[in-house]
Amino acid sequence: MKAISVLGSTGSIGTQTLQIAEEFPEQFKVVALTAGKNIALVIEQIKRHQPEVVALSNTSLLPELEQRLKALPKEQQPNKFPKLVGGPDGLNVAASWESADLVVTGIVGCAGLLPTLAAIRSGKDLALANKETLIAAAPVVLPELKKSGSRLLPADSEHSAIFQCLQGTPWAENARLSTGIPTPGLRRIQLTASGGAFRDWPAKDLAKATVADATSHPNWSMGRKITVDSATLMNKGLEVIEAHYLFGIDYNEIEIVIHPQSIIHSMIELADSSVLAQLGWPDMKLPILYCLSWPNRLETPWRRLSLTEVGELSFRSPDNEKYPCMELAYAAGGIGGTMPAVLNAANEEAVAQFLNEKISFLDIPKAIEAAQRNENL
Repeated sequence: MKAISVLGSTGSIGTQTLQIAEEFPEQFKVVALTAGKNIALVIEQIKRHQPEVVALSNTSLLPELEQRLKALPKEQQPNKFPKLVGGPDGLNVAASWESADLVVTGIVGCAGLLPTLAAIRSGKDLALANKETLIAAAPVVLPELKKSGSRLLPADSEHSAIFQCLQGTPWAENARLSTGIPTPGLRRIQLTASGGAFRDWPAKDLAKATVADATSHPNWSMGRKITVDSATLMNKGLEVIEAHYLFGIDYNEIEIVIHPQSIIHSMIELADSSVLAQLGWPDMKLPILYCLSWPNRLETPWRRLSLTEVGELSFRSPDNEKYPCMELAYAAGGIGGTMPAVLNAANEEAVAQFLNEKISFLDIPKAIEAAQRNENL
């Protein structure tokens, strides 16, 4: 049985990880949880999974959590009350919890960076769903991985697809230890993208795009911020930078391809011109499960892919006019240093301003570009 710590247990990645733990109770045990403000859901998770420690990012909510746990009917109370901790230090405690074998990093944004570093420094294996760990801090993270021996597994569907395709290649022997090292035999990566909410909109119509438009994804149900990133294609730009660090491949060998059906999750081209792809229904539980069970695969009752049901798979190049954030990401990655961190921070702030209806959709790339210009001064 593998003991897991779930950072961001009430978010999309966290809740799906806990669903997997419930489906495979003989394989996985949850020993640590971290969460934000959703106390009601945290209490349900504590009742179901009986963790040893629970951390809340907001320390002021700890008394409420403790009171509500104690107020539960006796038959609903956990067998043993978890240790309750809060704030940044509390998140680090849960991330480095002694009994955990693997840490799932599902906290969104740069808030997930310090707990992830705490997990690495304590020698924990990681299922990495937090892009910012490598995008904003790769020069710090990569040496820490090497020093601690922590093994990093990508939980994003695209990077998981690449990771799965690389099994059986010369890279696979040290797959989780060679982060940032050039990948033998890997010639090109093709990251597939749904195209987001505006994939069928003409570029000229984006000036009238609303928050409701940008947060209505055609294929996925995700948080508002990541759904906007999908609409701008910044999510793919960030994944390009992450793929560069994960697999040690040059930026000019990483290509973004619009694939509306989201059945092929990414592809790799090898030195002999073979192209390998990983396919499946759009479901984040599969890459999460692969992280948890690697190097094994577990039998699941999940829906099997039927290509005849899919009918067709189509592809096209992304429109640079519609998706200027994509080019901004390539440029930031090429500059390196702190520029990917600037890109990420500027994007987080610009998307927040858009979601609060303080700027327009087309102002997002303008704000990011302005931040990059200032960084270059």
